[in-house]
Amino acid sequence: MVFHTAVPNTVGHLGSLLEAFLPWLGLAVPTLLVPALLRRSATALVALLLPVAVWADLFGGPLFSGERGAHDITAIQHNVSDENTAPARTAQALVNAGPELIALEELTPSAVPLYERALAPVYPYHAVEGTVGLWSVYPLADVRLLDIKPMAIDEGWRRGLRVGARTPWGEVAVYVVHLPSVRVRLSGFDCGYRDESAGLLGDAIAAEDLERVILLGDFNGTMDDRGLAPVMSHMNPPARDFAFSWPAVFPISRIDHIMTRSATVTHVRTLPATGSDHLPIAADISLAS
Repeated sequence: MVFHTAVPNTVGHLGSLLEAFLPWLGLAVPTLLVPALLRRSATALVALLLPVAVWADLFGGPLFSGERGAHDITAIQHNVSDENTAPARTAQALVNAGPELIALEELTPSAVPLYERALAPVYPYHAVEGTVGLWSVYPLADVRLLDIKPMAIDEGWRRGLRVGARTPWGEVAVYVVHLPSVRVRLSGFDCGYRDESAGLLGDAIAAEDLERVILLGDFNGTMDDRGLAPVMSHMNPPARDFAFSWPAVFPISRIDHIMTRSATVTHVRTLPATGSDHLPIAADISLAS
């Protein structure tokens, strides 16, 4: 858990694969506790305090701090799935959570009008590029495609959006992204496209003129995954709340994220399941200086 970066990525991206499930390494503790108790070994029990302390330090924060910090706005991130058969119900579920910003991925041409109609009464401003979109209670400006397409992928691949949201705290750059999928194959963890896209996204954020940035998306990786380092290096440390978002039927990993620059995510949580294979996540954000 402490030295996961020492696991090399040179063969099969094994380091990234490990980092996708890093909090679950804590399951080694109860697994080792049973034989320690059966052997009545005081030494083994004392030795187990070390991994317990490490896990608590790295991942235990959300379990011991239930308070939500002060915030100015709430944003929702949701991969709605291109196989979602109930877009209108999905949209209403997100509206009921009361956010100011809603970012969606895997939008299909047939589903976009359904989301537009369902969200328009509360969110009069929206922008869609390819399969990603943003709905906002604030006016949007400088809407443009964000090019995070790996070189080897077809030209029709459009999974990035950048807009300026004119909030009461000033204009904020809002990015909505969907990084390429990853696969576990016989050759290892296939994440090359994802890593290339993350590098392009990191470059775009580094070049962003606005001070405040809100980044929402399906990253197909956890915040511990070194493949996302080009992005993470430009963002504030994100909240450690578990908020596992995938797969919806039994969430084991958070690959959906809401991150900020020159702003603070004070709390992250999952919302109830919709018609997607991802759970929506909501984040409270403090924009005040």
